[in-house]
Amino acid sequence: MIKFGEIPYDRPDLDQVKEQMDRIRESFVGADTYLDACECFRAMDQLKRHLESVGNVAFIRHSIDTRDPFYDEEIKFWNNTRPRIMEYLEQWNRALCASPYRDRLEEDFGRIVFQNIELELKCFAPSIIPLLQEENQLTTEYEKLLAGAQIPFRGKTYTIAQLDRYKKDRDDEIRLEAWKAEGGWYRDNQDKLDSIYDRLVALRHEMSQKLGLKDYVEMGYYRMTRNCYDREDVDRFRESVRKYLVPVAEGIRRKQAERLGLDYPLSFADCALMFRSGNAVPVGDAEDILAAAGRFYDNLSPETSEFFRTMRDGELMDLLSREGKEGGGYCTGIYDYDVPFIFANFNGTRDDVETVTHEAGHAFADWTNRKRVPMETIWPSMEGCEVHSMSMEFFAWKSAKDFFGEDSRKFLYSHLAGSLLFIPYGTMVDHFQHIIFEQPDLTPARRHGVWKELLGVYMPWLRLDGDIPFYSEGMGWQRQHHIYSYPFYYIDYCLAQTVALEFWAMMQEDYGRAWDRYMAYTEQGGSRVFTELLDRAGMQSPFEEGTIKAVSGKAQQWLTEFDLRGID
Repeated sequence: MIKFGEIPYDRPDLDQVKEQMDRIRESFVGADTYLDACECFRAMDQLKRHLESVGNVAFIRHSIDTRDPFYDEEIKFWNNTRPRIMEYLEQWNRALCASPYRDRLEEDFGRIVFQNIELELKCFAPSIIPLLQEENQLTTEYEKLLAGAQIPFRGKTYTIAQLDRYKKDRDDEIRLEAWKAEGGWYRDNQDKLDSIYDRLVALRHEMSQKLGLKDYVEMGYYRMTRNCYDREDVDRFRESVRKYLVPVAEGIRRKQAERLGLDYPLSFADCALMFRSGNAVPVGDAEDILAAAGRFYDNLSPETSEFFRTMRDGELMDLLSREGKEGGGYCTGIYDYDVPFIFANFNGTRDDVETVTHEAGHAFADWTNRKRVPMETIWPSMEGCEVHSMSMEFFAWKSAKDFFGEDSRKFLYSHLAGSLLFIPYGTMVDHFQHIIFEQPDLTPARRHGVWKELLGVYMPWLRLDGDIPFYSEGMGWQRQHHIYSYPFYYIDYCLAQTVALEFWAMMQEDYGRAWDRYMAYTEQGGSRVFTELLDRAGMQSPFEEGTIKAVSGKAQQWLTEFDLRGID
């Protein structure tokens, strides 16, 4: 097996790429038989797999060290090249949709391929290529700005990821000081952050207007491949969150304040501490966490065992936080070699366990469906992908003792409580973006005001008294990478978390049955739209009336009855 460090990287020649695509398209249009057309379809899929693989290798290596001059140049190349490739693919997609063999292609490769192509055609035209290139450069600038953060704290300097553990420290003074240090860095870079987002909002709005769309919300939904729901469905979901889940989350925070001996509402820093004796901490270091993960996946199923051994043997994970490394975590695919890759930033908190199980959920789904043709059916749309990851976090409860030792009860309580608390936050992120792109002329100050107003609606347990200015004055949204780099990619987490809570509830009664349903969902890859994937796996849609109410009620009952005796 080739290891990630051994995977070669060669920048593709764009002229040759265009020539290959033109040749395949012309052969497809002139095909005399379905077999000839099908051969062209597979040839184009193979070329797209290769281009995606090469681009992802550059992206991963740049993420690992944003200071590397070689891959810095390669990211600049890909930022300009991807929109050009989109232009070539647009011509291919139009030929596909007009093909006399379309019906047979749909029958063999899935109707969803054409559903998604039709959405792609609505959100692209050659006229917006310069805007797409600038968008790529701006998001890279934002990510590099955060990756390069050097935050002074108690005589040392930390990256944003490295500082995170101190933001959860059991000592109130240390914790507050860490939050202020991080917020201070963001405030020091406020002008840059505002300037980057100003331009991103303007150019995204301009793209939507050039395409003849109402606003960037409409374009953003097309870009996110929303193929089975619209903004009205999302609005109803948000209403359910406000009605059923925010009160449950507020109850969790009130009990947290009682445990901590603090006044309610809580500060941002105090919300980060679930127990007075400290949050759950994994047993051992990163290697110990990986060893525990290996035992979990070995015991879960033969498929997960083979998958995780492949990840470790191929060195297909980069997990430790380092200076110059991009923040956050993700999973992506390297399709030339039929393997996924996991990127993360371990920091010594419970997040390390949640990250390795979350991203491994994505990676397992990718690995399970790696042979699908076309490659677009390996993954579903993003809310469907997040079901794989968020549900896998809950399946890992089975190994909580192995991961956390004596802190396992703290982890179980905090993880479920955190899942409920997350949905209002994630829904707020989505609501914020709708407002921003419906009113693209808002000033930076007004955007901060919108965020602060939404905090009062979705997170009423927070004290907005100026104790940590960056957060309490409504600027905290600027630390959320998705708002800058992946617009409208956030409600996906909330929809998926709702489904993951369905799996959690099922696990409480029959773990094996829940796993069978999970596999029934995962093995479909991206062969159907999100709601159909759920239906065929026997799961409820988060858009259905009462789904949020039911899962939040079950989780609330579990938290109320959970034995916390002996835990301060």
